[in-house]
Amino acid sequence: MADGKRIQTFEDFVEVHGLLLTASGLPQSLHRQLFLKLTSETFDGGAHFQVEPFEDGRCRRLVLSSDFMAKESHVFLVDHAWTFRLSDAYKQLLEVPGLAERMASLMCVDIDMNLDEEGEDYSKSNDDEAKQGVWELLESEVRGAKEKGNDSVRWLELEDLQINDDTLLSLDLPTKFPDLLALSLTGNKLRNVDVVAQEVAKFKHLRALWLNDNPVAENCDENLLQKVLEGSSNLEIYNSRFTLNYSKWALGFCGDVYEKDNPGSIYPADHTLQCLTRLDLSSRCIHNLINKAFSPVELPSLSYLNLRGNPLEQNSVGDLLKVLKEFPCLSSLEVDIPGPLGEKASDIIKSLPNLKTLNGIDVAKILNSGKHVIDSMLLPRLPEWAPEEPLPDRVINAMWQYLMTYRLADEEKIDETSVWYVMDELGSVLRHSDEPNFSVAPFLFMPEGNLTSAISFTLLWPIHNVQKGDECTRDYLFGIGEDKQRSARLTAWFHTPQNYFVNEYEKHIRNLRWKALASSISQTTSNTEGLHQSKGGILHVYTDNPQVEEFLNRPEFIMTSDPKEADIIWTSMQIDEETRKATGITDQQYVNQFPFEACLVMKHHLAETVEKAHGCTEWLQPTYNLETHLSQLIGDYFVRKRDGLNNLWILKPWNMARTIDTTVTDNLSSIIRLMETGPKICQKYIEHPALFNGKKFDLRYIVLVRSMKPLEIFLADSFWVRLANNPYSLEKKSLFEYETHFTVMNYRGRLNHKNIADFVKEFEQEHNVKWLDIHSTVRSMIRSVFESAAVVHPEMHSPFSRAMYGLDVMLDSSFQPKLLEVTYCPDCNRACKYDVENVLGDGEVVKGQEFYNYVFGCLFLNETTHVTPL
Repeated sequence: MADGKRIQTFEDFVEVHGLLLTASGLPQSLHRQLFLKLTSETFDGGAHFQVEPFEDGRCRRLVLSSDFMAKESHVFLVDHAWTFRLSDAYKQLLEVPGLAERMASLMCVDIDMNLDEEGEDYSKSNDDEAKQGVWELLESEVRGAKEKGNDSVRWLELEDLQINDDTLLSLDLPTKFPDLLALSLTGNKLRNVDVVAQEVAKFKHLRALWLNDNPVAENCDENLLQKVLEGSSNLEIYNSRFTLNYSKWALGFCGDVYEKDNPGSIYPADHTLQCLTRLDLSSRCIHNLINKAFSPVELPSLSYLNLRGNPLEQNSVGDLLKVLKEFPCLSSLEVDIPGPLGEKASDIIKSLPNLKTLNGIDVAKILNSGKHVIDSMLLPRLPEWAPEEPLPDRVINAMWQYLMTYRLADEEKIDETSVWYVMDELGSVLRHSDEPNFSVAPFLFMPEGNLTSAISFTLLWPIHNVQKGDECTRDYLFGIGEDKQRSARLTAWFHTPQNYFVNEYEKHIRNLRWKALASSISQTTSNTEGLHQSKGGILHVYTDNPQVEEFLNRPEFIMTSDPKEADIIWTSMQIDEETRKATGITDQQYVNQFPFEACLVMKHHLAETVEKAHGCTEWLQPTYNLETHLSQLIGDYFVRKRDGLNNLWILKPWNMARTIDTTVTDNLSSIIRLMETGPKICQKYIEHPALFNGKKFDLRYIVLVRSMKPLEIFLADSFWVRLANNPYSLEKKSLFEYETHFTVMNYRGRLNHKNIADFVKEFEQEHNVKWLDIHSTVRSMIRSVFESAAVVHPEMHSPFSRAMYGLDVMLDSSFQPKLLEVTYCPDCNRACKYDVENVLGDGEVVKGQEFYNYVFGCLFLNETTHVTPL
């Protein structure tokens, strides 16, 4: 059909949307159904699905309300409730009427979960009334025991009865209930350690005691525990935690053998645990698992064991595995990984060959997937907020659990920034499963046959048979396997095992600290022969750079439009073998780039190069390639959070300029989800930069490289400052303000040029520093950058390469330089446009129109006018 003609038939629809249909993965059998629903605007999901709240209203899930839905039998349209570019998100939430309210409701952050404590009326109830309620409960317990034929009460729950220290003493519980095995005083008003410990010590057979939610437990729990244990040698469970005295009673309690209706005897039988098959010991604070009670002799039928959340630090990995291997029926195990049994799931499986499932997952599937960290019971990462936090802030924090993304493109180009969107109230409640029963995909419907008319939807269809009442799920990481760090990326939505990531981070840091330059590189005098002398005449230059073409006017150089005739190729395009063949460029022509210079100009390679050469260095912020080191980044994030350190990070695409697709955030889910828009590094944000009149700035330096071996580099006397337009702030809302946190204003924002001489003078006055001292540390850092490349990548050397690089540098609040990035073929518009005073020398004026004459003189004629050797 002709472009721009309205779609009327199914054939028209397929012709226009063929590529989109293929990309969506929607089965061909559903294409006609999709066409009919799109053209009739049919949203019929509500007739087949039901939304159910859970977790006290903090989450929702989608269940099938129809009797049955067959695989690939239906396709549903899901509307988009909010579509935006990331830089506009906060502004839209503030300005679009009703948007923040709708999103807050959809994301379950519109209710205050931190409700005020109950009023004082109830807490001030008359003591006599409280005692009366306790007495009535005690009498009821005694009657109940007699009715069941028991000679005494052995399990007593006195919870939330406002029992204080005086009431506890007056009750004289040890006299009335001498055979008590379990006592819960949870939620009362006990305060005095000595009173509680003395009363508890009078119970000679007490096995379990709960004092949770009492002031005495909240204010001095360790002191109370010590005193209680001194007087209660038989106590096995204290506040749900195992004591060092735990034995068969505690194990029987966790295995549901002992409970209120069956508390056991003060003299337990020898074989009470023989038939126990399932034992949940999770989060019992067990330090030593190996004792007489926990053994194959006492638990011969044990088939399921949960050890999550226990330190077990008094047992070695080998001893624990040896004991577990002796249980003949143990086939299902749950344990922290990494943890007391080791760091890898595969190692645990090999040591326990009888296991069928580990952490709820079939062991064969684990071994096939190659996962080290596996879990089928990951808890969702629910958003948190302060009561006073406004709705837009809550939404910004929570939205990463719900967002999906796509990038627009046509036949000519692809959008530089991605589009993010939130599905409507039906689509947003689809939860994750590694084995989902539904699939989703974004889809652009173009009713007029062109991109201008496009309307975005999400398609939803069943990929398995679904029964009524089944939860409907999707795979949040569809198509992403362990080769792309699937387990680590699930951290965006779930609480994954922190200790695994902390271990990965600590190993990473140890490796960096062992690294150093293989050998120091001594500064050399210029050995490179000038081209003018070697060629003995005028040098022909081919360039696609308008500034070079305009301002390079020295008589030693003449422009040519034919690259084959040029002595020097100065271009912004990459010159590889394919380019050489296409243009006729030979290996004997000089080019303005070095082989393998990607080790400097691509951000992930730059960090890798510096780390290989120097390990950890003060002038490069901690940097992680998210495509390969996500686990280490997550570990770093968790360690900083644990230690109360700043956790603000900046994400930068590997190879994009002008801060395109660059984000500042302290949200871990955001960091992980932003991987979906392309390969990135994540770098620790410089949260306390040096400021100029309260605003952020960075410095652009120009480095000229004649040779990598020997290393001959020069720093241009011309450099310039780039200023943010807004006062610097760390308020969350400011993170979306480009003109607060970024300084590149050539392409967006208001360019505020500042003469470098004026800047240096005013900066020295504002901060009482000497610029020459700062410049000395910058020079040292810049040389270290190129030393790193020369040592780590000696293949960079080429006798026919000369290059100019831009280095962006920021100063921290202590005026120490931090390297931001290295740029190939930098934009030198300011250097050519403005005359600058040489603030580093005798104050001579460097003419802007002469900039490229100086550059070419240094690189090709061995001159040093207005450049300084490093």
